[in-house]
Amino acid sequence: MRMRIAVFGVGGVGGCFGGRLAQAGQDVVWVARGATLEALRERGLAVASGRGDFHLPPPLRASAEPAELGPVDAVLLAVKAWQLDEATPGLRPLVAAGGFVLPLQNGIEAAEALADALGPERVVGGLCRIISEIESPGRIRHSGGEPSVTLGELDNAPSERTARLRDAFLAAGVRAEIPPDIHAARWEKFLFIASASAVGAATRAPIGVVRSLPETRDLLIQAMEEVRALARARGVALDGAVLERTLEFVDRLPPHGTASMQRDLAAGRPSELEAQSGAVVRLGRQAGVTTPVHELLYRVLLPQEQRARGAVEFSG
Repeated sequence: MRMRIAVFGVGGVGGCFGGRLAQAGQDVVWVARGATLEALRERGLAVASGRGDFHLPPPLRASAEPAELGPVDAVLLAVKAWQLDEATPGLRPLVAAGGFVLPLQNGIEAAEALADALGPERVVGGLCRIISEIESPGRIRHSGGEPSVTLGELDNAPSERTARLRDAFLAAGVRAEIPPDIHAARWEKFLFIASASAVGAATRAPIGVVRSLPETRDLLIQAMEEVRALARARGVALDGAVLERTLEFVDRLPPHGTASMQRDLAAGRPSELEAQSGAVVRLGRQAGVTTPVHELLYRVLLPQEQRARGAVEFSG
């Protein structure tokens, strides 16, 4: 059955996944603003990918005001983690008729924050894996990794709505699954992305270099071990093979790959530092778990983050 889906945030994640759903015949509407909104209306959406380029012709139904788009069955929330608070009020009219939000940003706290704001019945847990970025407004490049989406109810119960959205992704050629435990799946992704983002940003090296040098590979492993310890302290059932499985995933990534946080910091843009290593440090203190590697990486990267946000000024 055709779904009505809103894509909230048309960057590398929202553009790729929303574009594939629209290409496959789902009823997709777009929440965007500024130059991106203008591009969607006047030029449509173009996605360049090794899995096949495609173009959605204009005008796409897009607005900066979510209420103008009407209620939907599901929202793919693809804004940056630090934009969550700003985006939340705009989600209410989209889910007013019973729809739900699937958060796809990096970090580990979005689903719970949204459940507090919108009600747990309006939110499911989720994560995605893809290497993609904006080339220009309305133009997205998928540069590596098999696109995938994982989703599930916050209580891990089977549901028709998550099955429908999973099936919509599968019909669009996107690998999608509903795991037995969405929280374990989310923490496994967080173990990878928080560690790889911070080590990549601190070293300014792509994943192929980070994983091949013994010193940086060991640093990456230590960072992952800290997140594993934190997850277990918070009662998340990560299995004993999670590090081995994550390192196998790292070793399969394109050698030129970089994380979005790393790219943002390198370009002088605000990043998800607080939602990644910052969250590891903060949640670790709450749980009584020491996180010295993430603490160091967070402190090393904080001046760049603060400069991007205008809090400090320096050159170089």
